[in-house]
Amino acid sequence: MEQYFMGIDVGTFETKGVLLDQDCRIIAVHTEKHTMENPREGYFEHDAEAVWWGDFCKTSKALLCKAGVRAEQVSCICPSTLGSDCLPVDEDCRPLRKAILYGIDSRAQGEISWMTAHYGPERVKELFGRPIVTGDVAAKILWIKNHEPEVYRRTYKFLTGASYLTAKLTGEYVIDQFLGQASFRPLYRTDLTIREEECGLYCRPDQLAQPRFVTDLVGTVTAQAAKETGLAEGTGVITGTGDSTAEAVSAGVLHPGDLMLQFGSTLFLYCCTDRLIQDDRVRGNNFTVPGTFSVAAGTNAAGTLTRWYRDVMFPDAIQSEQNGGENAFQRMLDGLDQVPAGSDGLITLPYLAGERTPINDPNAKGLIFGLKLSHTRAHLYKSVLESVGYAIAQHVDILEEHGVNLRNITAVGGGVKNPVWMQIVSDILGKPIQIPEITLGASYGDALMAALAAGRFRSFEDLHGAIRISHTVRPNQKLHQAYQPFKTMYAELYLANRDLMHRLGPI
Repeated sequence: MEQYFMGIDVGTFETKGVLLDQDCRIIAVHTEKHTMENPREGYFEHDAEAVWWGDFCKTSKALLCKAGVRAEQVSCICPSTLGSDCLPVDEDCRPLRKAILYGIDSRAQGEISWMTAHYGPERVKELFGRPIVTGDVAAKILWIKNHEPEVYRRTYKFLTGASYLTAKLTGEYVIDQFLGQASFRPLYRTDLTIREEECGLYCRPDQLAQPRFVTDLVGTVTAQAAKETGLAEGTGVITGTGDSTAEAVSAGVLHPGDLMLQFGSTLFLYCCTDRLIQDDRVRGNNFTVPGTFSVAAGTNAAGTLTRWYRDVMFPDAIQSEQNGGENAFQRMLDGLDQVPAGSDGLITLPYLAGERTPINDPNAKGLIFGLKLSHTRAHLYKSVLESVGYAIAQHVDILEEHGVNLRNITAVGGGVKNPVWMQIVSDILGKPIQIPEITLGASYGDALMAALAAGRFRSFEDLHGAIRISHTVRPNQKLHQAYQPFKTMYAELYLANRDLMHRLGPI
């Protein structure tokens, strides 16, 4: 019987699923749109039952229908979601509140300050390897403990998204060991055990999911899950992971020196390394690929920023698209080729939702600097695209400071559909950027890992054969030199305005 492999990823604004056949050809793709709730400044949430599980069920059914495949032919499933989320559930795996999302949610700043003072700088360095940040799930758990004691009292497990989906499918509470160590510090050890002595501040050890490797078969689809998803009872389910990890696999980040740039709602990057790199500005961890390590980092705005510009500054482009015209984002590129590198002296700080790495400042504010009467909205928009390039360049500089020799830079996610943006980033970095032939992202990586777990591949190394590069964006070295003073000013603008940003108040 022909075997198929399914991957489903839940992102910030959409869920995407992929079904592969035995030759790892894509035979079905399905997308479900959803929203992200922002009930207060700095608060970002998803309804896990409606969005995470609801989208998963719709997507699995749609994939089977589109492909004309019987449920019994799917041999393995891998889920992924946003990485460092916090969802408390009861004994029946029912959410007790909306899921608190990843590092973009900054509600736990008071808890982070308390934890930092409680541990002291040396102990923070020992336990976290860097300053405590908004993406740390331990701080989110502590926030629930402090602010929602009834929810905290009733919590059976504190889960992240992939753990929730795996539990709904199989009844087993597990977490990718890499995601646990990266996002739940200091609650998991590197030997796949829970650090019980550190749990006291946050929760009981039994309230945490058990760490497993991402491709471990952890259970099978239950009868109830089969009814809701359209999958066959007994179908294999692996641990699953965070979306960025799955997307890194889809982009071929499998060897030291491979760097992925994930252009989604936020910009996230993973670099595979041959050793642990500890730097307060980024996050060094082990990695999903056995025997390797990673540097992870991310901004709070990328696609969300271009979407904000579309909605606020290009209403005519939206109207035209609604009337049957070209895509609004395509219209927004008009005239950008006439705007010089550096946007004629215009620099944007893209901190409209605070910022993660490398400044790790949830109260940073957005800034448009250097405005002149000659500037147009084309200048403003190009400056935004450049700002994300400058942010990426800061991270590349950090990697090179630590002696990382970058073999390949691969860009994935929705942003790769914007060729102007990819060229700008390549020019700022002065390095070529690969665009994969298949840019479906995390869901494709999930399906590949499901195939690996099912025995279609022998190792992560073998996955390279399924990942092909469409084209390479090569830098214009003259423009690279032109960008250097603007890149320097980008960093200096934040330092010069940080105190004023904080005086404006918390985001």
